[in-house]
Amino acid sequence: MTALYDQDLPRNEANHASLTPLSFIERTAQVYPDRLAIVHGRGEQALRRTWAQTYARCRQLASALTRAGIGKNDTVAVMLPNTPPMVEAHFGVPMAGAVLNSLNTRLDPETIAFMLDHGEAKALIVDPEFAQVVQKALALRQARTPLLLIDVEDALYGPAPLRLGQLSYDEFVASGDPDFAWQLPADEWDAIALNYTSGTTGNPKGVVYHHRGAAVNAISNVLEWDMPKFSVYLWTLPMFHCNGWCFPWTVAARAGVNVCLRRVDPEAIFAMMREHGVTHYCGAPIVHGLLVNAPAALKAGVPAGIRAMVAGAAPPASMIEGMEQMGFDLTHVYGLTEVYGPATVCAKHEAWDALDIGERARLNARQGVRYHLQRDVRVLDPETMQPVPQDGETMGEIMFRGNIAMKGYLKNPKATQEAFAGGWFHSGDLAVQYPDGYIKIKDRSKDIIISGGENISSIEVEDVLYRHPDVLAAAVVAKPDARWGETPCAFVELKAGAETTPEDIVAHCKKHLAGFKVPRAVVFGELPKTSTGKIQKFELRKQAGSAGAIDV
Repeated sequence: MTALYDQDLPRNEANHASLTPLSFIERTAQVYPDRLAIVHGRGEQALRRTWAQTYARCRQLASALTRAGIGKNDTVAVMLPNTPPMVEAHFGVPMAGAVLNSLNTRLDPETIAFMLDHGEAKALIVDPEFAQVVQKALALRQARTPLLLIDVEDALYGPAPLRLGQLSYDEFVASGDPDFAWQLPADEWDAIALNYTSGTTGNPKGVVYHHRGAAVNAISNVLEWDMPKFSVYLWTLPMFHCNGWCFPWTVAARAGVNVCLRRVDPEAIFAMMREHGVTHYCGAPIVHGLLVNAPAALKAGVPAGIRAMVAGAAPPASMIEGMEQMGFDLTHVYGLTEVYGPATVCAKHEAWDALDIGERARLNARQGVRYHLQRDVRVLDPETMQPVPQDGETMGEIMFRGNIAMKGYLKNPKATQEAFAGGWFHSGDLAVQYPDGYIKIKDRSKDIIISGGENISSIEVEDVLYRHPDVLAAAVVAKPDARWGETPCAFVELKAGAETTPEDIVAHCKKHLAGFKVPRAVVFGELPKTSTGKIQKFELRKQAGSAGAIDV
């Protein structure tokens, strides 16, 4: 028998539509057609486009792709920095029904070739800066299927070193219809993007996003930041990384301004902030650290009240203090590629403002609580799948469930099944949960150091290292030890001009850590980082047993 509230109450086109971030640009172009959408460059020579112009170009791109035979579930790969074509690709590609695969611009040719083949790319849009590495990747492809190659031309970059395709990007877009009648996805579960994980061991996994997840995470970004209309967003975060944490779609929802930035450089960042009135930006800790430690002259005249979002390692007290001195407001978020970038936030409380910097840093270092539109995040015992006590001591694994979770891993059913075992997405991050429900990561399961049978959290040791006034960046990994099995090895990047010694670092750690947790070896030097600023611990593990690891 049909239930009372289901009887003669069918779902239809009048009362139901698929959730998709494509709706955001459509509305903004209709309501605020003359508002600035994109600015690329500085001064009078900067490229500027309104939302009406940007929407028209996105529709033209979709039309051109459709005329080229690219449609639903076809993969369109892009090798682009944070420039206007990258913004347009986030709308134009899915408007054609296709799936956007934003390639990491710092990858080697072999990995790029793997991704193009594995994702079965039908088209590839390439910025001139990356033409040479892509040319090498194309020669390494195993697939024999034809690939439509489109070359971007950027006057701010200069002459292209070589051409890979027959058409330039602007020529290709111009061939499309600016009034192209794109359609909402028939099902909001349809794929919108493909993003590959780092692949520190073996081949990277292809994470598939759906339209619903992209839309709700973009809106969650608005809610977590109380992001107002007409915000001016600076692209310090690579758009290839989790689709820029879904911010291309977030900015469209707010009729904001995309301030493009080809590469992270403190001088350029501060100049953009002044000239364009930047209100928001995101980045890994290393990006914020560069700004905090930049010369005072570069910071002069920067607007007060800029909102910054940080993910990755927890922000140390020195970073929070430095951001406050610049007048920036820092929000700490946490997530993974599999959950569209940030999916938890360390939501701040007014009472925290009265606390000293050390206590505020401790509270803000937590990964926090679920995003508004994420269903749930818990710290569970991975064996029993039961919640651990919320005592701030008992460790378990962070697990997610809800709309802000991937469809799964492309062509990898085993990995997908393992990731979603028990009805939760398993993050692999070990954490505790406090009585107030806030989560704090203690380590990745693979990063726990077991010394003489005792577990040592590398993050706990890193937190102490960051308290040293001369430390710019730090990472701790296990070093093989004949007696203890493993001991902590600290890799430290010092601030310019610092004269700290390994002995100084160890003495500092002894003041704050139990003896068995103190690093037995210290290595000074620049730390290897990913294109998003994350420290590559797998590279440091390779070095941990080398002669460069100085026992102290």
